[in-house]
Amino acid sequence: MQVIDYNYGGSDEENAELKKLNAEVLEDSDSFDNWEKLVRAAESLEGGLNRNSNPQAIVAARSIYDRFLARFPLLFGYWKKYADLEFSIAGTEAAEMVYERGVASITNSVDLWTNYCAFKVETSHDPDLIRELFERGATCVGLDFLAHPFWDKYLEFEERLEANERIFAILDRVVHIPMHQYARYFERYRQLAQSRPLHELLPADTLAQFRAEIDTEGLATIQAGSQQINVERGELEIEREMRTRIDNFHLEIFARTQVETTKRWTYESEVKRPYFHVTELDEGQLVNWRKYLDFEEVEGDYLRTAFLYERCLVTCAYYDEFWLRYARYMLGQQGKEEEVRNIYQRASMLYVPIARPAIRLHYAYFEEMCNRVELAKDIHNAILVNIPGHIETIVSLAQLSRRHGGLEAAIEVFKTQIDSSECDIYAKAALVAEWARLLWKIKGSVDEARQVFQKNQHWYLDSRPFWISYFMFELEQPTSAETEPAQYQRIKQVHEDIRRKSHLPPLTMKDLSHYYMVYLQERGTKEAMKEYMILDREVNGPFSVQAMMKAKLADDGKVATTERRIMMENGHPGVEIDEAAIRRGENPYTKYYQAQGEHPLPSGQQPQPLRYQ
Repeated sequence: MQVIDYNYGGSDEENAELKKLNAEVLEDSDSFDNWEKLVRAAESLEGGLNRNSNPQAIVAARSIYDRFLARFPLLFGYWKKYADLEFSIAGTEAAEMVYERGVASITNSVDLWTNYCAFKVETSHDPDLIRELFERGATCVGLDFLAHPFWDKYLEFEERLEANERIFAILDRVVHIPMHQYARYFERYRQLAQSRPLHELLPADTLAQFRAEIDTEGLATIQAGSQQINVERGELEIEREMRTRIDNFHLEIFARTQVETTKRWTYESEVKRPYFHVTELDEGQLVNWRKYLDFEEVEGDYLRTAFLYERCLVTCAYYDEFWLRYARYMLGQQGKEEEVRNIYQRASMLYVPIARPAIRLHYAYFEEMCNRVELAKDIHNAILVNIPGHIETIVSLAQLSRRHGGLEAAIEVFKTQIDSSECDIYAKAALVAEWARLLWKIKGSVDEARQVFQKNQHWYLDSRPFWISYFMFELEQPTSAETEPAQYQRIKQVHEDIRRKSHLPPLTMKDLSHYYMVYLQERGTKEAMKEYMILDREVNGPFSVQAMMKAKLADDGKVATTERRIMMENGHPGVEIDEAAIRRGENPYTKYYQAQGEHPLPSGQQPQPLRYQ
């Protein structure tokens, strides 16, 4: 991150404060509170910046705002403050540039578009330019359920110009939109319609239809005493009838808008935070957004659905699930490849932390689908630059390389990462297991896969993924009556290595032993129950009869050594008591549980089975 010189522009005290706050930001660039303090300090330089302020102070304030809004581009209020600052420093054009950057960063902010258009109204004398800006804003925020401040500002602008025809045209658009204050706009629309020419009230074809219906009804009938007299309709009578029908037509529009508004109010009333903030949303808010999106998708209006997704992704910008959902929805629409790419790029480059690489991996899959294979590889490599040794990304890159370069290309990816100094021992163990799996499942070479496991097992005695993969590999090999004895020996050997040589937690070894015991039951010989019962005693019996575990606990590998400890500790295999820790309120058994690979459960809570996937 660029660091500018804060030695200029303010008093010594102000410079010292800026240096301190900037250092805090550099130390933790994700802290919104640190950024906010830095921005406030920059704004208050020299008691408030203006066009006569020290140039260095102006440069410092601009740089801080630029960095802050690059980090948090969805904070519409700060774009407004930045534009106000630029207006006081450099005038209209500079402020307008900030507004343009703001609406490009958060295109669906009603508040920012309303402020921008109000600024344009006050600083420009060209109605066409102002109107053009309002129309851009209407495209971006006009469908928002709370868009009434924007539409009010647009109508106010046209009222200043006394452009009644344009006012009516705006209202004619608004009355079709389900929004919070729809009834207020309709009342005004209905009132204005009484004084507008017929051709403005409805499309020409609808007007022609109404006129034809009136003409086919024939003469008008009036009552004269006890007699009914047929007379020809005059133009005024026809116009009166036309306006009645048009008013009824408008009331139907109002009724439809009312229904649509009521349906959406169920979800809108539950949106407690319609703006971006760095704090997390509660589960109720997330559930409401999911339901709201479900509703709009079922309604089937693409524009409204896409608009709601964009609104949702302001509030939920840091949530992968909504970016992935939006990309998947857009991929289901015809001819929207660039829109999908834009969604993935925004999520990957601006919002979702790279520590959660799922969205970036999906972006790589999308680009591969579009035959941009090198870009897909670059995305994988970019993740690994920031998260070296990330197993899922490495496996995905190897699979990508295999699809487009063959098995050897995939193996080369694994070898490169295993040899890398940036890849820790636990990641390497998992990658070796994936390498063996590739040889087994893709190449079909069981022997080569077995050699990979056997040659590397001494390096990864602590790795649960390695040993689980190795054991399951042997367990899942197909056999026949002729090959089963040899396969039994292999499975038994791996199981014994797990029990005797590996450093896995006891619970993991216990689970794997249970798999082996099932194997003995299902595929074992007539001697299998002897081995089964011995193993059952070792695995499920009390500690006093677990000979192998006793041997592993002893420094010299002898059962007798552990048994002497048991006698010394009154029947317990040994918990080292720390009197000072007990006085601090710590549980003396916690260390024992951790050494066994277990964690004590809260009172009343039942243990859950381990998962390996």
